[in-house]
Amino acid sequence: MIHNVLSIAGSDPSGGAGIQADLKAFSARGVYGMAALTALTAQNTQGVTGVHLVPPHFVAQQIKSVFADVRVDAVKIGMIANAGIVEAVAEALAPHRGIPIVVDPVMIAKGGAALLDPQAIDALTQHLLPLATLLTPNLPEAAALLHEQVAENREQMGAQAERLRALGPNMVLVKGGHLESDESPDVLSIASGLHWFEAKRVPTKNTHGTGCTLSSALAAELAKGASPQMAVAAAKAYLAQAVAAAGELTVGSGHGPVHHFHALWKDADR
Repeated sequence: MIHNVLSIAGSDPSGGAGIQADLKAFSARGVYGMAALTALTAQNTQGVTGVHLVPPHFVAQQIKSVFADVRVDAVKIGMIANAGIVEAVAEALAPHRGIPIVVDPVMIAKGGAALLDPQAIDALTQHLLPLATLLTPNLPEAAALLHEQVAENREQMGAQAERLRALGPNMVLVKGGHLESDESPDVLSIASGLHWFEAKRVPTKNTHGTGCTLSSALAAELAKGASPQMAVAAAKAYLAQAVAAAGELTVGSGHGPVHHFHALWKDADR
């Protein structure tokens, strides 16, 4: 059976992040992708120049229309922009607690533009975190959700992961890509404790959409029935390979996208 995964996120017209990255990652991981838009952005590899938000009631209508017709095996939530959209998404998903929901708390674009109203952080914590099967913040996002300083080492990362899980998610994956290190470790907090996943840092500026891609790959693996540890290991390995192959693409002059189809295009006629 081919599994169906719904992304609820914003659009990136340059194709490297947001809904576009989510759908590519879903396809690369062997699931059927669907999308409910929360925002239109004007952006490229150099930054975001504009954001046009979808009205909250229409975000909810998109989600409900999918569930009314399609079997949804997992949901990934990305850019949700403001408190109104947070509440609309939570209300639309509340009847579907039995499926995996991956929440990637997108707050700041790679170029530095804010993608989440600071006043919406509390709404996200109150309404979406209790619905989350898996929360996937990077270090600045984890700190913002907890109203703490950004973690600077593994001990602080692990402690923040556990404090975030106490806010409601079943599991929390804190990503260590912002650590000042040659390594890029992630830590998963689940009921049995902390589990670390290691990776070497890839020297590249082409990291646009890495968070979107990882969370989408995680949603795909959970939809297929993988255990939490297996899902994280598979998604992290996929992302590492996509980042390593990013140089094969020639997209923009800023932070380029990762190569979502690095394993699928090797034998394609180009």
